[in-house]
Amino acid sequence: MPNYIIRKLIQPDDYAAVAPLLNFIYPEPTTAERLREDEESIPPGQLHYNEENELMGWDRPKWVAVDEREQIVGYAIAWRAPWTELGTLIQTVVVHPEFRGKGIGAALYAALHQWAMEVKASRLIDFIRENDKESVSFAERRGYEKERHMFESVLDLDNFDGGTLVGAIDEAKKAGIRFVTLAEEPGEAGERKLYELYKTTQPDIPGYAEDFPWFEEWKKWNIDRPGIRPEWIHIAKDGDRYVGVVTLQQNEQTRAMYHEYTGVLREYRGRRIALALKMLGVQTAKSNAVPYLKTHNDSMNAPMLRINRDLIGFRPEPGRYKMVRKLG
Repeated sequence: MPNYIIRKLIQPDDYAAVAPLLNFIYPEPTTAERLREDEESIPPGQLHYNEENELMGWDRPKWVAVDEREQIVGYAIAWRAPWTELGTLIQTVVVHPEFRGKGIGAALYAALHQWAMEVKASRLIDFIRENDKESVSFAERRGYEKERHMFESVLDLDNFDGGTLVGAIDEAKKAGIRFVTLAEEPGEAGERKLYELYKTTQPDIPGYAEDFPWFEEWKKWNIDRPGIRPEWIHIAKDGDRYVGVVTLQQNEQTRAMYHEYTGVLREYRGRRIALALKMLGVQTAKSNAVPYLKTHNDSMNAPMLRINRDLIGFRPEPGRYKMVRKLG
């Protein structure tokens, strides 16, 4: 008989135990408070189907594995947002390293899979760290296949001054580009212009296949989220037009910053505007005594990888595989 049980997560009581589990797989640590805040930002689930019986709407059920000492040793979540691809569920499954090999991961996967079948999902997506070969093999044995590879990169800031790269900022200015922060252009008008810039540039990211959220939801997760400040959102302008952006998010535990988003309109690419925005982000991070910057890129996003790794000098870290299981 197994010496654990699988049950639904109890909110918010279980978050204190779940956060350390997630920190085994997250690139930056989270906290129980952050998990609670994110959950409170999302209304209760409301799944439905289109005329072709494809899954739509949103929900986020969660399960935990509890051992005989009432200790939470595993966690699983299946979720979708209203803009997630039709029929798709995103999942995360994690088991404490000391409790692997005991059937806990299999039981969590089984609970998640059963629910996915009940709601008639057509596929499951998991993101698994490339250096966690045991978890990758575990997923492959259950029918998951690697679809994409996302790279992680980090830039140590203690001895980084940017060198000649900061010249990209002056080059852009001489070409008529102005740089401002969202703090310098507050209010809904600027936020909506930024929203349109995100909405136009995000579909160009390799592998992006979702719908785009409406303004209020986008604002919730891209401007109002903890760790993001208006003065950390750098915008490139051509006249009154927003043509590029870099957004930084700070982790309260490590004090490090993440290049949460970088985007430049197609007709303005090739002018080193993205590099200029990146260097403004570096300057912001250094002025806030940030120890390091992190970012991520799809393996197929060659232009951004060149900026991050070849020009700026971000060093590679283990990335993640996007692994997909088709349900029938």
